[in-house]
Amino acid sequence: MDTVVQMVEALEAAEELSLPELAWVLGSCSTPGCLAVLGAPLDAPLDVPALSPEQWALLTHLLRPDPTAPERGAVLAPDGSTVALAPLLAGMEVGLRMAGGWPGPIPEPPTALDALYAVTITEALGMAFLLARARNQSRATLGPAGCWDDVENPQNFTLLGPPSPVPEAVANGALDGVLLGARLAEAPVPLAPLLRSYYGTDNGTASGRPPSSYRRQDFGALTGLKKLEEEVVAMLHLLRVLPPTRGLLEDVGEEEDVAIARRAARDFMQTFVECPAIVPRCMWGARPYRGTPKPLSLPLGSVYIHHTFVPSAPCRTFTACARAMRSMQRFHQDTRGWDDIGYSFVVGSDGYLYQGRGWHWVGAHTRGHNTKGYGVGYVGNFSATLPDPDTIALVRDGLLPCAVRAGRLRHDYTLRGHRQVVNTSCPGDSLFQEIRTWRGFE
Repeated sequence: MDTVVQMVEALEAAEELSLPELAWVLGSCSTPGCLAVLGAPLDAPLDVPALSPEQWALLTHLLRPDPTAPERGAVLAPDGSTVALAPLLAGMEVGLRMAGGWPGPIPEPPTALDALYAVTITEALGMAFLLARARNQSRATLGPAGCWDDVENPQNFTLLGPPSPVPEAVANGALDGVLLGARLAEAPVPLAPLLRSYYGTDNGTASGRPPSSYRRQDFGALTGLKKLEEEVVAMLHLLRVLPPTRGLLEDVGEEEDVAIARRAARDFMQTFVECPAIVPRCMWGARPYRGTPKPLSLPLGSVYIHHTFVPSAPCRTFTACARAMRSMQRFHQDTRGWDDIGYSFVVGSDGYLYQGRGWHWVGAHTRGHNTKGYGVGYVGNFSATLPDPDTIALVRDGLLPCAVRAGRLRHDYTLRGHRQVVNTSCPGDSLFQEIRTWRGFE
């Protein structure tokens, strides 16, 4: 991400095309719906002397579409999230145009739509569900996440499952594109400082958390479920009249439009807004599991809350949390002699959960109870203090209800502190008093 911001700075210093406008010219907005909203760029040779040959080669590699490698245009942000540039920059371009008095798409689409959502998420989301329908599937698969070969010097990004029109990187880029586009529409500001501040490439906020780590909460506050549903319906109406996509909607009636949009909006909000992001093992640098992991029998009936005690300080950045995960895994494997890090999930104070043994494998967190429930550990010593309110909510209001909805945790699950089943002070007096107020505590 820092390299992208450096290019923005160079373009702004030379008073040339902005990066969002340059991305549009390069063809990053290449889908039928996006082209209908923003228009087709002029087919003219580009001369951008503000960028070095190396920067230009990287930019064209990132922004020129490649249907065979949709993950190509993604970059790693300082908070550890992966962001697709196309929806991010398209949203910013809409914001800049709106601030300049842009009247909107010409010709007007059949149903009034919000261009900010159209170029970032609703076309990809609508197409995902239309393609699923064409394959006789009841719903589309959203995701997956992915991993970089080296988080210090990221070069190659690999998806962790079959590709979809809305992998996590595209969702992140869309959320950021809507949020930053809306901000630019209200008051245009220089783009480089905006991006540096948002992604924390200027060392983040005083607490260590950049605004990008709040993208899910902020998008949820800006965009209700009903708003997103309405925008998906408007996009389906637009796709119905565009030659490349009208065939997918030939036998889709108005009522089914609404039903598709309702499912798409609900699934997107549940997956990428209401449920917390979980950093996969490959992103924090996990060692391999020793031996053969034992599968859990889902849904589980219990959750056990821990604090790590050591590390004793909460981790507030991706770098610090990934370091804490590696340290705990080394201790659990090399000193305790366990097969892997013991926890199912670990909670950072950077806005993210970290995958330990995950949803499907027996952990080593609560002796005598590892096959019965998930072990969730908060990084830090919470004997006398509490995690930040947002960090508490990641589990209480995010992980647990999402686990129930996904069928991984029983609806009538019980929640306990580690000390209730093992002779220990874990999860600390303060955190234990807090979880006594949570749903399911017993």
